[in-house]
Amino acid sequence: MALGKTQTAQPLAGAPFGDRRCRFELAARPDSVARARQLTRTHLARLAVCDDTCDTAALVVSELVTNALVHTVSSRIVCDLTDDPVTGRVRIAVCDEGPGQNGGPHPHPARSGDEDHGRGLLLVSAVSTAWGTEAEGHGLLVWAELPRAAVEAAAA
Repeated sequence: MALGKTQTAQPLAGAPFGDRRCRFELAARPDSVARARQLTRTHLARLAVCDDTCDTAALVVSELVTNALVHTVSSRIVCDLTDDPVTGRVRIAVCDEGPGQNGGPHPHPARSGDEDHGRGLLLVSAVSTAWGTEAEGHGLLVWAELPRAAVEAAAA
């Protein structure tokens, strides 16, 4: 796949969760944020995930992809969506290629004094039941979990 193009979200055949999981790769450029939102909404709506969770998932993927664009020198960003019927959770994971040779910062929650920037992960934390980070090669995988159903979301 050429880096200038985006890929359609595809279910991962033979993977755990079968068609309840999809992965897509995006070129690391600003218009990929909107594409990530659109692919996320489309995949989750196809699985009959409630509208509120689809909206929240689109917000979360937007924040995570934006962080990967702003805080890394990635040429591509990989998004992975999993709808787990056993736990009733939707998991969103975004993986970048790392901070580059200068070792620049990866995303972090906002600190005092971050007036215009740094609120993305605070927002992700506020709307998610759980979130975290994992080293992934030279890059970082940032994930968040959401309740699949609006009833559970209202109770959380």
